[in-house]
Formats: sequence, structure tokens, C-alpha cells
Amino acid sequence: MQGENTDTPHPGAACPVSADELPDGLIVIDHEGLILLVNRAAARLTGVRPEAAVGSDIRDMFPFKDPDGREWWKWLDPAGGLRTRTRQPECYVQVPGGQELLLAARLVREPERGGEVVRVVVTLRDAGARARLERSRADLVSTVAHELRSPLTSVKGFTATLLAKWSRFTDDQKRVMLETVNSDADRVTRLITELLDVSRIESGRLQLHRQVVDIPARVRRLIAGRVAAGERDGRFRLHVEGELPETWLDQDKIDQILANLLENAVRHGRGTVTIVVEPIEWGVAVSVRDEGEGIAPELATRVFRQFWRGQGRRRGGTGLGLFIVKGLVEAHGGTITVQRAPEGGADFRFTVPTGRPDFA
Repeated sequence: MQGENTDTPHPGAACPVSADELPDGLIVIDHEGLILLVNRAAARLTGVRPEAAVGSDIRDMFPFKDPDGREWWKWLDPAGGLRTRTRQPECYVQVPGGQELLLAARLVREPERGGEVVRVVVTLRDAGARARLERSRADLVSTVAHELRSPLTSVKGFTATLLAKWSRFTDDQKRVMLETVNSDADRVTRLITELLDVSRIESGRLQLHRQVVDIPARVRRLIAGRVAAGERDGRFRLHVEGELPETWLDQDKIDQILANLLENAVRHGRGTVTIVVEPIEWGVAVSVRDEGEGIAPELATRVFRQFWRGQGRRRGGTGLGLFIVKGLVEAHGGTITVQRAPEGGADFRFTVPTGRPDFA
């Protein structure tokens, strides 16, 4: 049609992408080992400038070695091996400075099936993230094994003893043993629940069921439960400042956030635990303060990591509670921080937005 703008791309048209826009390092090499392209991410990971690398021999510019000390280009051997070989799975290599990278390679053949190698496309990634993930998984396995062993040993020991010698114990002795078994079973259940929460947070599968939540009422309910369980009546103090706006939140998860913060204050703090609920410009802020030793400013960014217990903090728990709290708060669109409380202890402050969510 006359006058139609033919310069406007079709919505489904392919968008050209620069190699420098890729998040991973990219190196393209010809069949003789000469470098054709080095993108910005590869330059950042290796410290080699693209203008210095292009046209040079790959063995001179990128003398990577595998964990056994072999030169990676030699064991890749693009010209050798089966003609059906098209890729090198991801593996660890070291750069001259000692840094570890994850390298994968694609052998481009012409023709595609059984042809000669015309290019080698190499991708690079920082191995630090993979190493941290593997350490995290190892810590998870170690923590779970440790936390499960103690209660399960207790459950097994008491149940075996009761089954073998039931008639020898008085009713009071049986009750003590069964109460211990019940408590340890609850401990295992809590650990499993925490692990499921961690899995949902990390995978982004956490679902919220929003409704109007009265935060001060939820705090009062949790305080009453702790007092009924044996805490002294004056241990907790609640302050509600100003008129609070309506908040649409997941009630169960807000209870979990508050319960974990109260448990943390009781377990690791001292004195009175003060809970302050106040309106802010875009929502509601809740502060949970204790009168203990507090948390050093340089540790403030670490307390929400998995398995963090902190030097000098009393043992107990799995070290997952504050990590879960942060995930639940952020799932609501809020934030959480920790700082020094006016009384000298730790002040955990989280915010949640106000307003009715769009259910459409």
C-alpha cells in the first residue's frame, strides 16, 4: 500500500544481538586456532583485550589448562577425533593467574554432518558462582544430616526402650519419654518445613494467598502463644504508632515472619523484646528489637544468608530462619534490614506495601 512505512520491523522479526550483549564470555576461533572474535564478557573474565586477541593464536592469548595441567586446545583437538563430534561439555579450566572458569566448546562443521571443523565457538563463565552453589549444597546436606541425626536418635532410642521394657517403667517415666519423642518429632517436622520453604524461595515457586491482615492482632496472638508456652508475661512489648493502612498479605506467611523474628530475639537477645508497628509512606513497617549484644554493622549483610549463626551467637536452630524471613518479605514486595536498636540490641525492621492487589 502506498505510504506504508516499510522501515518498521514486524513484531515477530528477529532482533540482531551483539556478542557484547551476551552475559557469558564468547570466543570464536577458526580451524587453525586463530581468534576471530572476543566479546566483552570474555575480556572481563580473562583480562585479555579483544583488539589484542583478534587475529592471534588461541594458544598464545588464552593458554588455559585443565585441572590436570593439560593445555585445553590440545585436548580439545578440533581436527582429530570422530567427525560426528560437535561439542565439548562444560568443564573447569584455569587462566594463568589461577582463576577458574567454566568452559564449553561447540565445533562448527561444514557440512554439518561429518564435515571438517571450520570454527570453534567457546563460552566462558565464572566458576565462582558454581563453587558457591556447590558449597551451599554441601552445607545443606551437612546441616540436614546433623539436625536430623540428634532427634531421630532420640526417637529411636526411647521408642526401642519403651517397646522392650514397657512394664518396667512407671506412668510418669513413660510420659517423660513420650513427651521427648513428641518434641523431637516436632523438631524434625520444623526442619522439613524450613527446607521446603527454602526450596520454594530459591526456585521462585512461593505462592501468596492474600487477604486483609491486621498485623498488630497477629503480633498479639503470637505473644500470647509464647507466654502460654512459658515465657514471662512482661518479656514482650507492642507499640502501634498512628493509624495503619489496610494491608493485603498472606496471613500464614506474615505469622511465620513474625514468629521467626520473635524466636530470634528471644534466642539470641536479652531483656524486653519490643515490637513497633507503624505506617510509612507506601505501607507498614514492623520492627522487632531486643536488648542483647546486637549485630556488628559489618555483619548486617550476612545475617540473611543460609546457615548464618554468627560468631558468639548461641547455638540452636538450623540457621535458615532469617533467610526464610527475607524471602517471605520480598515475596510480598517488601524489604528487611537489621541495625542497632535504641536499647543496644538488634533491630530487625521489615516493610510491606499497602493497598488491595489486582486480582484480575
